Amino acid sequence: MEVVMEFEPDKLERAKKRVEELKGFYIHMAVYVVVNVFILVNIYLRTDYFWQWPHFVTLFGWGLGLGFHAAKVFGFNPMFGRKWEERQIQKYIDKDKEEAKKYK
Repeated sequence: MEVVMEFEPDKLERAKKRVEELKGFYIHMAVYVVVNVFILVNIYLRTDYFWQWPHFVTLFGWGLGLGFHAAKVFGFNPMFGRKWEERQIQKYIDKDKEEAKKYK
């Protein structure tokens, strides 16, 4: 028995967009791991002084970018998170109510 589900067009589009964002992040993460492992293994095999900052610049710089990508995809924003947005919205609603009281 097949279950047929009908979705509202906007919900379906949002779900598709979300899946594409997740897929993009996981591809980004996989490429990050493969490329950085390749770079670090080559450096390790070709030098006597592996533990030097310049050998890890790509790892840390790209890792920072990957972290920002993850924060965007998974909705992590400690400075401007959901609670901050709710407080700002409530502030503007309260301000509009005060303005409306002036004209009653």
